[in-house]
Amino acid sequence: MGEQALWTRARLGRGGPRLDLLTARFDRHVYAPHAHDEFTIGVCVGGREVIDYRGGRIRPGPGSIVVLAPGEMHTGRPAASDGYAYRALYADVPLLTDGTLGGGVPHFHEPLLDDPELAAALRLTHTELAACPDPLEAESRIPWLLTALARRHSTARAASDTVPGADRIAHAVRDRLADELTAPPSLADLAAGLSLSRYQLLRAFRTTMGIPPYAWLAQYRVGRARGLLETGLRPAEVAPLVGFADQAHLTRWFRRVLGVTPAAYRNSVQDSGG
Repeated sequence: MGEQALWTRARLGRGGPRLDLLTARFDRHVYAPHAHDEFTIGVCVGGREVIDYRGGRIRPGPGSIVVLAPGEMHTGRPAASDGYAYRALYADVPLLTDGTLGGGVPHFHEPLLDDPELAAALRLTHTELAACPDPLEAESRIPWLLTALARRHSTARAASDTVPGADRIAHAVRDRLADELTAPPSLADLAAGLSLSRYQLLRAFRTTMGIPPYAWLAQYRVGRARGLLETGLRPAEVAPLVGFADQAHLTRWFRRVLGVTPAAYRNSVQDSGG
């Protein structure tokens, strides 16, 4: 397949902080010693890598998670001639501490983690956000997963998951998202308005609605899209009217919710009407 390094920049909420995503495959490339200001969180998806880190050497393989602390020098190179592939994201410290106590920088005793469930969730989220970096989706998924990473594998202690008034909070957030479906507010802004942390808001919404905010809004948008398609509008026209980034984004969610593409739905409705 050859070597590649594809960077995608997502935003955590509309107007929110950036989050960089890297999709990479290397057969020969050797990284010079370097460090990042953020946490580097990677998931190996193929082959094996060798990383020099903290005076030792780690060897990620398929399915393993690598966590490198901010400011820590490290290298990276293939462990064998067939190379390696990985997905990485670069996260500021607060993204790992929202649901923990203390607020300090989480310490990971081991940089190489074996957590298949979390690795699969990180890989899927990375893949889908790299394809369509929707701000609300990024803000709903990334902080939740990174808080789980810190709570499971670092020295940070978990904060309480009980959110008083969770139903009221979830319904208030739902109504705001529905009212502003084409340009939804950030979860950070919504949380601040309710005197909550973003993690508490996500917890309350998931507990009450059963799904995260971006998934609820996507399904609501699909419902609105159905009505517009039934009037004869084309999918490309409908997508921006209900807040999807483009027709591909609309199609992805339409198929998830209804099992067919928007075009197929539109044609079948028109045929039935005829």
